[in-house]
Amino acid sequence: MLNYIWMGLLLIGFAVGIINGRIDQVTKAAMDSAQSAVTVCIGLLGVMCLWTGLMKVAEKSGLVTSISRFVRPVMTFLYPDIPRDHPALGAIVMNLVANFLGLGNAATPLGIKAMNELQSLNRDKKTATDSMCMFLVMNTAAIQLVPATIIALRTSEGSKKPAEIIVCIWIASVCATIMGIIAAKLLSKVWNEGQTEPGGSGKAAKHKR
Repeated sequence: MLNYIWMGLLLIGFAVGIINGRIDQVTKAAMDSAQSAVTVCIGLLGVMCLWTGLMKVAEKSGLVTSISRFVRPVMTFLYPDIPRDHPALGAIVMNLVANFLGLGNAATPLGIKAMNELQSLNRDKKTATDSMCMFLVMNTAAIQLVPATIIALRTSEGSKKPAEIIVCIWIASVCATIMGIIAAKLLSKVWNEGQTEPGGSGKAAKHKR
């Protein structure tokens, strides 16, 4: 769907440029944007390699496992459907740690792995479980201690104080995460109660192990 949307936007842009007689400006803007994209990507490459390497070292050294054990009480509250010591918990922790460090793109493969592990526990493959919804909420809100990607972007664009937004990001991400967790828990409870009522379908959204 996104491919169709992007293609539609591009075609509309070129059509408007032709109608207004400004196709040369549209072409120049497209070329300049492509050049800027390459420049930004090269600037981000070093930061992404650094943090991705550190995450791999943390995984191999057992640090991720230690963190998983430390946050187990919190994970049990947030993801009661996941059995203890299941690989899904480790994958979720790795993704949350990557987001906590502000790695953005580097956290994406970890998030895909975590969602695949959660899908392995899903009995109804066409319906998301409560744990999958909770993980999606936390992954999207993502409390960030060090917004490395944004700082790198601001640095590449010539910002004199690229790290001055850290406090604002802390406040915004903490508020977003808290409200997301509350909403996910409340909606899960309402949905599950509706499914178990006499008039409901009798099929609970929460899958018990």
